[in-house]
Amino acid sequence: MGKILAQTLGECEGAALQEETKRCVASIEDMIDFATSVLGHDVMVRSTESARGSKQEVLIGVVKRIEGSEGSKPVACHQSLFPYIVYYCHAFPNVRIYEADILDPKSKAKINHGVAICHMDTSTWSPTHESFLLLGSGPGQIEVCYWIYENSLIWTIAKS
Repeated sequence: MGKILAQTLGECEGAALQEETKRCVASIEDMIDFATSVLGHDVMVRSTESARGSKQEVLIGVVKRIEGSEGSKPVACHQSLFPYIVYYCHAFPNVRIYEADILDPKSKAKINHGVAICHMDTSTWSPTHESFLLLGSGPGQIEVCYWIYENSLIWTIAKS
């Protein structure tokens, strides 16, 4: 437990990466204040619906790129482990946000609706970032895309 708490405090109190804007929040009001301070007041929030489809074969349905996500700094808020609710919120330039239905590969029935974020510029990331270790790559060599967990939120300008 001590290691998990130290990790959350490190994320929240550590220096922001180059071009990153970040804040840890403990209420929805603070989250909204942070998101609107970065994006303005015309915002939309998205999240993956649930964990359905995790750890099983799935089929990705139509993928929709969220317009305007690359022209602003979308705000991602990830729930952190702590004795009370804490969200680590941060905004990066050069990201793209996508939405897609997640389907059962046999029946083609929708089992989830997912939101993904792609970091298009990873040149300032640490060479020991988990993504590079998993993918056998390094800073600036690849884009990194991942699904947003069901308890994380992505705030974007409300263009679509």
